[in-house]
Amino acid sequence: MRIHRPLLSSLSFAVAGAALATVLAAPAHSAEAPTSGVFYVQSAVTGLNAADSGGAVLQRNPKGNEDRQQWTLRPSGTSYVLESTDAAGSCLGRSAGQARTVTCAGADAAWEIAPTGTGTGAGTGTDQYRLKVPGADQYLTVGAKPSGANYPAQLVVGPTSSRSAWYLTPVTSPTSPMPSPDQRTLDQVTFLTSHNAYANGVDGGFAPPFVNLVPNQSRGISQQLTDGVRGFMMDVHQTPDGAILCHNSCTLVSRPVALWVDIQRMVDFLKQNPSEVVTVFLEDYVDPGVLRGELARVNGLSDVLYRPDQTGVRTKGWPRMADLIAADDRLLIFTDHSRSSDQSAGLTRDSFGVMYQREWTVENYWSMGSGLGGSDWSCYSRWYDANTNIPLTGAAPPFRPLFVMNHFRDAAIASTATTDNTKLTDRAQRFCQPAARKKPNFLAVDRYDLGNPAAAVATLNTYTYTY
Repeated sequence: MRIHRPLLSSLSFAVAGAALATVLAAPAHSAEAPTSGVFYVQSAVTGLNAADSGGAVLQRNPKGNEDRQQWTLRPSGTSYVLESTDAAGSCLGRSAGQARTVTCAGADAAWEIAPTGTGTGAGTGTDQYRLKVPGADQYLTVGAKPSGANYPAQLVVGPTSSRSAWYLTPVTSPTSPMPSPDQRTLDQVTFLTSHNAYANGVDGGFAPPFVNLVPNQSRGISQQLTDGVRGFMMDVHQTPDGAILCHNSCTLVSRPVALWVDIQRMVDFLKQNPSEVVTVFLEDYVDPGVLRGELARVNGLSDVLYRPDQTGVRTKGWPRMADLIAADDRLLIFTDHSRSSDQSAGLTRDSFGVMYQREWTVENYWSMGSGLGGSDWSCYSRWYDANTNIPLTGAAPPFRPLFVMNHFRDAAIASTATTDNTKLTDRAQRFCQPAARKKPNFLAVDRYDLGNPAAAVATLNTYTYTY
């Protein structure tokens, strides 16, 4: 299959960067910048971080406190410097038109910092910044994107453009206590999510026998619901029998399970538990007409299906959980399929209530590595390549995409999943939360029954990320 390639208490942390200080800036700006603190210098275009790499400053996948990505912002005369937390006296600066680390005492380390005036933060206009060379119309910027390639790693100094917009993301996430249950919104809540929920060896076959030996989950869908799983990742393939749940293809699978059967289990659960909300993520290899017919077999689906495209989410933001429950809008279905290919086929999935995931969510790259050995905790967009650029930081307030955080390996080895799941809170808070500038809404794991990932969900549900 193409798997998704992939503490804090209710007390708030002090918010680095919440107060404002006056700096020398272009007259068009309000001359405001964050107070001193430790930050990631994060591209508003790619979501990647500026990192010291042997003197060169490159944009790299966000990696927490690893990879020389943290910078201490402090005033220096009428300007600012950004000193590496890994190398005292070494600052983010420039040389010969390229971003370099230079001595903090030198003129090439100084930056004027002011808001772009077009940032996405809560109406303040101070969410995105430009780093300007004092006395020159030159700015820290991401290089121009070559055709058919990613943006270059090397950061440069050049004219202002959309590529010269930066977030100064606090290393210590700014947080606030979670609102009361009647006030919290959907995007403030974190849900336990089972990766390849159907691949459980209980409900039926999902792969040829040799793959069945390493199931992603060990409990059936009904038990997952009882255990508190509220997000379900499923691979759906097209066969003469309809939309079937299986790895890669359904060839040689004994007792395959149809998609509608598992969706029916969820709808039945929702009807029996009127205060619960469930989300389905489809890795989707079926024609839209086949999917529509499959979902039409689910009794009561229309009673609970939530349609954010019809409820003003893009202009008003995500609704309160209490309002969703009151309206019985409690099942949300996403597809990773392409809208453009569906338009070519003449039938879009959202016409029958299946939302295109790239329009409503962001998601980190799926894999932390193989099933054994060390892991890669870096947290960057699944949808960043030569043809697609959807950074984890993407937002258009008041709408902010839901953040799907993948936390699993190529293969679901039980001992590895146990260890990884015990580290879920740490990775979410130190790596993925700053990378996305938002709290994960869906924590997706293999073997949710091992390592207590539910404890991580409970911890994240004690606070909200403060923009």
